[in-house]
Amino acid sequence: MIGPTGAGAVVVDAGRMYGLLVWTWIRAAAQYPVSMVLLALATAVVTGLDAAAIVLLFSQAPRIAGFGAPEVLFLYGTSALSFGISDILLGSTERLGYHVRRGTLDAMLVRPVSPLVQIATEDFSPRRFGKLVPAVGVLTFALVQVDVAWTPGRAAMVPLMVLSGAAIFGALWVLTAAVQFVIVDVHGASKSLTYGGGFLTQYPMTMFARDFVRGVTFVVPLAFVNWQPALYVLDRSDPLGLPGAARFASPLVAAALCGAAGLAWRAGLRHYRSTGS
Repeated sequence: MIGPTGAGAVVVDAGRMYGLLVWTWIRAAAQYPVSMVLLALATAVVTGLDAAAIVLLFSQAPRIAGFGAPEVLFLYGTSALSFGISDILLGSTERLGYHVRRGTLDAMLVRPVSPLVQIATEDFSPRRFGKLVPAVGVLTFALVQVDVAWTPGRAAMVPLMVLSGAAIFGALWVLTAAVQFVIVDVHGASKSLTYGGGFLTQYPMTMFARDFVRGVTFVVPLAFVNWQPALYVLDRSDPLGLPGAARFASPLVAAALCGAAGLAWRAGLRHYRSTGS
């Protein structure tokens, strides 16, 4: 049987090494099972506070920006699940600037494993999976409560938008990390795109000014995380008047953004110069 070659072989090998490193960290954390479970529960509770805030808002108003509670919770669930998956897989890449400053990136470059894989799996902890608990719970509740005429297309769109959203957020993690090859102390600003984007996509875009919505559609395509596909699922019109095809563009946007992230990362590695320390 002939295995994958070229770029496919590189991806498969990176995935294999990622899994091995993650498993190593999980086995280490499993030596303290009570601590591991408590940390995961604490992470789930803290992450679920955003959903609690949405419920609190609806205790004071029946609708938010024209959307009812189940619809907003649907947006929260899809956004939080996409962001949670990307954060688990690639959230640690935000530490790149730290490694550049300390000179520890040099050690990663001489190991037979991609530095991206090494940074992404660094200090991997099972508690990260606690972030998915409130997202899955809220999304399940919203899917049951939301008033939608379900069709095979709408049902298929839900997992597709979650996976596409995770890829978009993942690409943003890598892109903002790649910037740190050039601007080491940009870590704080990069959170406005990653964590800020995760928070932004939990709410209807109709809450924001049209120019802002254009920005997160055509410049930083956060609207394709869940807003555009959600308009199709919820059978809503687009406030920007974009064609119906935009509702189905999330996979293409995710692929393009992942390609840009890969190019940016490789460019950063090529131009990286050791700290000399």
